[in-house]
Amino acid sequence: MTALPEGWTLRPPTVDDTPALLAMTHASDIAAVGEPDFTVDDVREALADPDGIVALDSSGTIVGWGYPHNPGGGNRDFIEVYVWPVRGLPAQRPLLALLMDRMRERAASLGHDPYEVRAGAIPTETPYIAALTDAGFVFVKQHARMQMPLGAVETPPAPDGISLRTVRAGDEPEMRAFHAVIEEAFLDSDHPSPPYEVWRREVDAEQTLSFDEWFVATADGRIAGVLQSSNSGLPDDEGWIKRLAVLRPYRKRGVGEALLRRAFAVYAGKGRAKAGLGVDLANPTEAARLYHAVGMKPLYQANIYQISVRPSDLRS
Repeated sequence: MTALPEGWTLRPPTVDDTPALLAMTHASDIAAVGEPDFTVDDVREALADPDGIVALDSSGTIVGWGYPHNPGGGNRDFIEVYVWPVRGLPAQRPLLALLMDRMRERAASLGHDPYEVRAGAIPTETPYIAALTDAGFVFVKQHARMQMPLGAVETPPAPDGISLRTVRAGDEPEMRAFHAVIEEAFLDSDHPSPPYEVWRREVDAEQTLSFDEWFVATADGRIAGVLQSSNSGLPDDEGWIKRLAVLRPYRKRGVGEALLRRAFAVYAGKGRAKAGLGVDLANPTEAARLYHAVGMKPLYQANIYQISVRPSDLRS
């Protein structure tokens, strides 16, 4: 493992580190894509993982942060390494190496053999891409961050046979049915949904919730599609679509577009300046085509890299 500079140290992150971590991730985002794209909710969610680690320079300032994300304990993890631009670069490879050691430990503790590990990098982040490549990661696809400005947005009528409404958040069976649509719809994608209990913990952990921005499309007496919003974009005056899911029998009937436009109208009615989401460009449902059709454009694209580790790779 590449050593840290003399006087630099490592330790687990704490909740008290939140302001410093947010400042660092914002600096990293600005250097990579021109604007901050990390939120305080993102920090809180990442801190929930016990295997995160921060690097501090000789003055005790946090200059790097690495953490994994696999709340459901499945056979795939996603790791992130953030460093302060330029001055934090010496921490990048050591943090990546430590995370990879922890991935091998997770493979053993979770009983996955092999264990898939993914990481993302903006194409301009050449030092990190080099570090990932040297660690054995290979490119698999791209992810896009989409956004559109909101002005006076009208709510169009729902397609024939489709009804739209807000979710009944206080109804536990409804919330389970809402999640079940996400789970089923994402079975044929590369992003399986976590189990209900894990998904619900993630929802409840959000700093604020606006269930009037969560929508349900019904058809034939059942839920055909759902849209889950998040308040993570509020600091940037952005409505954020966290998940959009339509069951296979109801695709290509305008359900996804109707859910999106309903969300846009509600965001605009609250004075939001824009709407955003992330999309896997390799999604077999061709979701990116829908997002372009409703007026969204990519702010940037990120490369996704992958490696598989095995419990037997643990260093003795």
